[in-house]
Amino acid sequence: MALPIRPLHTLVALLALSCGLITTSNARELAADIDEMVSVEIATIGVAALGHSPVVLLREPHAREVIPIFIGTNEANAILRAMHGIDTPRPLTHELLGRVIQGLDATLERVYVDDLVDNTFLGMLEFRVAGREQPLRIDSRPSDALALALRAGASIHVAPKVLEAARQIEYEGLDDQIVTAVGITVNPLTDDLRIALDLPDEAGVLVSNVTGPAEEAGMEPGALILTVNGETPASPLAFLELVRRTPAEQPVQIHYWQAGEIMELELPTEVPSPQPRRQRHPEPGIAL
Repeated sequence: MALPIRPLHTLVALLALSCGLITTSNARELAADIDEMVSVEIATIGVAALGHSPVVLLREPHAREVIPIFIGTNEANAILRAMHGIDTPRPLTHELLGRVIQGLDATLERVYVDDLVDNTFLGMLEFRVAGREQPLRIDSRPSDALALALRAGASIHVAPKVLEAARQIEYEGLDDQIVTAVGITVNPLTDDLRIALDLPDEAGVLVSNVTGPAEEAGMEPGALILTVNGETPASPLAFLELVRRTPAEQPVQIHYWQAGEIMELELPTEVPSPQPRRQRHPEPGIAL
């Protein structure tokens, strides 16, 4: 999985570019047409069935599939921290790079997983930098790019060649899974969480983060999703599976409890516009 540019090398390259020390004339070009790439959403982290290496699962709405991409353990942990909205007391590599990008008046707008060479996935970061007319693209490992995208709220685009190859990877879920689909991040519902949040005695999954149309419609963290397309999700992975099984060209139907009321919501299965993850320190004994 090793590529020429490692996380800290990416940081150094960005600093040098921002200071005008190097140019992009010798940078790797995107290996696929942007218009042909598919916009995806980070669904969760799993492990490959063979070898149990970490994989990030990307939801591809049009094909109603989840696509696994191999990543490293550190990147898997970084993605899980971002999905949980946990901010470390001192910034780790990906948090540090995100803060450096902000400090340089730059914005990470897109990340690409654009090629597969010798069984290695290739990625690219795309920045908007103040004072530059054209976007700045920097070669990256996909695992680093995806971890940064989740923190920064950048969109994720995958080449058809990569999607086809990744579909062949078999994967398994993790215990205590956290999952995102259609902009809604859900956690398993425990007895402690039910009591702490004063939730009703109903089966379902707990909402820990909301973005896109679901947020615009009024859904908030702390809501309890009761049914998806008429079926109760017994786990976060079941929530993802029910969203995936939504018939083509139809919205997903969600019933949820919030603030003492049962509400109904229809959502498109398209990937919602990403937003930076809310960061917070978890309350003692409660991990959302």
